[in-house]
Amino acid sequence: MATAIGVAACNRGKKVKFYRTAALVNDLIDAKTKGNLGKFMKQIEKADLLICDEWGYIPLDRQGAQLLFQVVSGCYEKKSVIITTNLEFGKWNGIFFDEKLTSAIIDRLVHYSHLLIFGGKSYRLEHSKIRQ
Repeated sequence: MATAIGVAACNRGKKVKFYRTAALVNDLIDAKTKGNLGKFMKQIEKADLLICDEWGYIPLDRQGAQLLFQVVSGCYEKKSVIITTNLEFGKWNGIFFDEKLTSAIIDRLVHYSHLLIFGGKSYRLEHSKIRQ
């Protein structure tokens, strides 16, 4: 779904950045280590839409969580952000391991947002070659 929205945005001339969240955090840490964090953040700022896929699948270390917060904070009220996750907000502290940081991220993401919840069986499982 997020990919389809991203493609539609591209087709309308919007600039879209798509990341798997763990890869984005790794890129942020790498950019900071190399002294290029400002340049990397400016690339993200140029996008009209930021898509973070697989949010919360891999727990983040403190530095990664703080850098991801900077991205979310930088996008707040400036651009659209799509996050895909199967974790409810109550479990996000297990990603960021800091209640204040988790609350701040959720606060920025839910303000002005539309929350889409898809229930039912997994599409991938339903269409797999594994027969139960």
